[in-house]
Amino acid sequence: MGIGELAAFGTALCWTVTVMSFEAAGRRVGSVPVNFLRLLAGLAFLTVFSLISRGKALPLDAGRHAWIWLSLSGIVGFVLGDLCLFRAFVLIGSRISMVIFTLVPPITAVTSWAILGETLSARTWLGMGVTIAGISLVVLTKPRGEPMRLAHPLGGILLALLGSAGQAVGLVLSKYGMGDMNAFSATQIRIAAAAVTFLLVLPAIGFTGRVRRAVSNRTAMGQMTLGAFFGPFLGVSLSLVAVHNVEAGVAATIMAMVPVFLIPPEVLIMGKRVRGLEVLGALVAVGGVALVSL
Repeated sequence: MGIGELAAFGTALCWTVTVMSFEAAGRRVGSVPVNFLRLLAGLAFLTVFSLISRGKALPLDAGRHAWIWLSLSGIVGFVLGDLCLFRAFVLIGSRISMVIFTLVPPITAVTSWAILGETLSARTWLGMGVTIAGISLVVLTKPRGEPMRLAHPLGGILLALLGSAGQAVGLVLSKYGMGDMNAFSATQIRIAAAAVTFLLVLPAIGFTGRVRRAVSNRTAMGQMTLGAFFGPFLGVSLSLVAVHNVEAGVAATIMAMVPVFLIPPEVLIMGKRVRGLEVLGALVAVGGVALVSL
C-alpha cells in the first residue's frame, strides 16, 4: 500500500473521530453552537498553518472570483448543509447520517452535470443506483408480519439528505471558484465566510446565549476542538496528500469508508446495536461511491 492509499485511510479515520466528536458535543450543547464553534476552531488551525507555510495569515492574494464563489460555497456547504447534518447526528446518530452522506459523490456528479456541463457515464448512473440501494438497506426495515417502514426517524433522515445536498452543491461551487488556488487557502475562505454568516445570523435567531453556554461546557468544548482538529485541519491535510499521490477516484472511495469505520467504536465503546443489514448497506453504499468515483 502506497503513501496515497495510507493517507486516504488516515483521512477516513480522522473523519470518523470528527463525526463521533461532533455527535457527542451536539448532544450536550446543541448542533448549532457546535457547528459555529468548530468553524472558529478550524479557522484558527488553518490560519496558523497558512502563516507558517505561506507567510500570510489570510489569503488576501486571492482574486474577486475566488472570494465570491468560495464564500458562497462555504455558506451553502458549512452553514446550510452542515446545520442539517449536525442536527441529523443528534437525531439518528453519526453512523446512519454518514451512510446517507455517501450520496454526496452522486449528487455532486449530477450537480456538476447540471451546472458545469460535465458528462455522466453509464457507470456513474449505476453507481448512484447502488448507493441508493445501500442506503435503503440502512434506513428501511421490515419486521416479520409487518409492512416495510423506516428504521429511523424521518426528520433525521431528511436532514441528512439535505446535509448531503448542501455539501455536494458546496463542492461544485468551490471547484468553480478555486481554480488552481491552494486548497488550504480555498478552505480558509470557505470557513471564514461561513463563520461570518453565523456571526450575523446567531443574534437574529436568539442563539447567542446557547453559544455562550456551550463555551462554558468544558467537556463539549474538548469534544468540539478534537473534532475540529481531526476534521477541517488534519483530515483536509491528509486528503490532499491522498489525491496528490493516488488517483482521485481511489482516494474518494477509501475516504467514503467512514460509515463502515464507525461501526466498531459504536459497538465496542458506545454499546450500540448494529443490524446486519446496516453493515451490508454501508458496504453497498461505499461500493456505489466506488463506481461513481473510480
